[in-house]
Amino acid sequence: PEHFKYATEKGVHSFLEKPICVDAEGYRTVMAAAKQAKAKGLCVLTGTQRHHQRAYVESFKRIQQGMIGEITGGNVYWNQPMLWYRSREKGWSDMEWMLRDWVNWKWLSGDHIVEQHVHNIDVFNWFFGYKQPISATAFGSRQRRVTGDQYDNFSVDFEYENGVHVHSMSRQIDGCDTNISEFIHGTKGTWESGPMVSGACVIKDLDGNVLWSYDLEAEKTEHQQNDPYTLEHVNWISSIRNNTPFVQAEETALSNMCGIMGRESAYTGKTITWEQMTASPLSYAPVKLELGPMDMSAYTVPVPGTGK
Repeated sequence: PEHFKYATEKGVHSFLEKPICVDAEGYRTVMAAAKQAKAKGLCVLTGTQRHHQRAYVESFKRIQQGMIGEITGGNVYWNQPMLWYRSREKGWSDMEWMLRDWVNWKWLSGDHIVEQHVHNIDVFNWFFGYKQPISATAFGSRQRRVTGDQYDNFSVDFEYENGVHVHSMSRQIDGCDTNISEFIHGTKGTWESGPMVSGACVIKDLDGNVLWSYDLEAEKTEHQQNDPYTLEHVNWISSIRNNTPFVQAEETALSNMCGIMGRESAYTGKTITWEQMTASPLSYAPVKLELGPMDMSAYTVPVPGTGK
């Protein structure tokens, strides 16, 4: 958030890799900077590359056209083996170790529900029109994580308006099944992405008959570039060169805040509302951002139900 704020003040276009914020203070900083970026006519892209993956873009178009009817709920998943970590080496200060092992500390990564699972949460929010959820009720735990102060599994029930619920599931534990996908159901049918984000998106009616599926073979012959990680930068640079400003930060911040809500609900064991979370003074950033010793007693694994 601070880098984005600074770049925007200088009138610079930004690419913000997810997660673009890890706490409530960072969320508000991003939202304020996004408004300033819009006023300055800047191009701000985030690392939610599904927005540039052709199968997802075509799926979005068809859902907007009403192919599955009104969205009534969904399930989003990012379950995989344990992510990487860095064991502490001789000579590393507390801060240096945390920076090198950043993906395992919540003040740096936001926990994996924010750092990684934000992709899947964002897909639902995108297709649903980026409506703010009402609340999050979650649980999670730490079973086998090696370093850091965060969990290795989460299960969240997000409640949206008109009784729409989304089940969010994320896990980073070795030896367990992998599932990286999304499923959305509507009044007329369902949409789902392929396993491991293969791009094999499918729309079915309520009886399970396939109404549409994305043609991956045609994609290979019709386009020279199909890598969404490349396409997001192609589209960003093209917008800068063509002077067609856009700011994606607010949408991604909303999805980040969903992850933050789910995380804090799991950490505390409490249902947390959107209003509570966005108004919260929560900030995980250390008081001093400098290499050297830190008070490591402040970095403990949350225990729900304790009030801490």
